Amino acid sequence: MSKRQKFIISSLVLAGGLLAIQTLEPEFRYQAIFGLTVACALLTLWSLREALSGIRFLTTAILPTLFTAGVGLFYFLLPANIFSQLPVVALYAVGIYALLLTENIFSVAAIRTIQLLRAAHAVGFLLTLLTAFFLFDTIFSFRISGWWNSLLVFGVSLPLFLQGLWSVNLEEKLTRRILDYTFFLSLVSGELAFIISFYPVTIAMASLFLTTSIYVTLGLVQAEFQERLFKQTIYEYLGVGIVVLAVMLGTAKWGG
Repeated sequence: MSKRQKFIISSLVLAGGLLAIQTLEPEFRYQAIFGLTVACALLTLWSLREALSGIRFLTTAILPTLFTAGVGLFYFLLPANIFSQLPVVALYAVGIYALLLTENIFSVAAIRTIQLLRAAHAVGFLLTLLTAFFLFDTIFSFRISGWWNSLLVFGVSLPLFLQGLWSVNLEEKLTRRILDYTFFLSLVSGELAFIISFYPVTIAMASLFLTTSIYVTLGLVQAEFQERLFKQTIYEYLGVGIVVLAVMLGTAKWGG
């Protein structure tokens, strides 16, 4: 069986599992999402096993697994009707297939040069942001304290930054540089989550703000890892961050 066939089978099985979750009783849905997330990790390793060795057993499974958890939890928050659910299932099927292709490129590119690496970086970056938004939106929808928001966002950000930074140079091991930046950037995300918890903004806006912070920080550090951190690059990333910050402050409902 070819890799592409494995990717298609894995995508269809996982999309079918996501669709089936909505038929369960509410008290069993979180367990089902956990099961689907574990199944995604196993199917990812099965689909890519020929190219996996060393640290790639961990790094290639991170983003598909978190994407599954994020979509599953976000899917749980949607209205229980087919018009809202089917587009998300379709998005998930396409997204997980794209992620399997991306992780396959990363696995192969870690061994030899491959022309599709730049496209894989772009897809991986985009789906990292989408995954972050889904997970952050879920965290804030629980309406828990700022301390818990901070801790959960920190925990979610750690593997996202780890995978995002490792994918730049596809090294054989997790270097001290990658680990240090991962911890520092995740700490920044956690601190921003704590601060935004006290702002009178919507859940979607808070999640968008945190996702934008990942866009800015991860994008800048990836550029630095690639030795392409030019002034224009800094201005472009910071410009996006400033615009989103201005929109967030402008939509905040101060004073009740």
